[in-house]
Order: sequence, then C-alpha cells, then structure tokens
Amino acid sequence: MKKILLLSLLLLPSDVHADDEDSQDRKIVYKQKTEIDFESLEVEGTLLKPSSALVLERKQAAFNPLVKIRTDWNDLIEESIDEAK
Repeated sequence: MKKILLLSLLLLPSDVHADDEDSQDRKIVYKQKTEIDFESLEVEGTLLKPSSALVLERKQAAFNPLVKIRTDWNDLIEESIDEAK
C-alpha cells in the first residue's frame, strides 16, 4: 500500500508539467459580440409587500428652560387698567 502511494506521488508532478506545455500552444479566441435576447423570456410572479412596518416616534427634547412661561396674566392686566385711569 505504501509503495502505491509513493509511486502515485512521484508521478503526480510529471503530469502537472505536461499540462503547462499544452496550455502555451493553445490560442484562446473570444467572440467580438455577444447578444442576449430577453424578449423571449417570460417571467411570472406576484408583488409582495412587507408583512410589517417599523414606525418610530421621536421623543421631544427634555430640557430645563431658562424662561418661565406664565399662564396667569390677570394680575398684570389689573395693574395696567389702574395705570390707564
């Protein structure tokens, strides 16, 4: 069994060298123009929509305002009436 394995390993490199000589003699010729006809091709299928959607809401910015917004202006209006009299 070892002799067969050793013999096959010795013959393997000689086959590789023989292929190199043949590849140098061959000449590769490519076509100048390739035409592909897609008109004869018929594709059938259905349009699938995504099964779910991801919707993210933006959070409002949380910050400490420097100006306090007044909701009650009654006292300021009463003072302006007194000034107008």
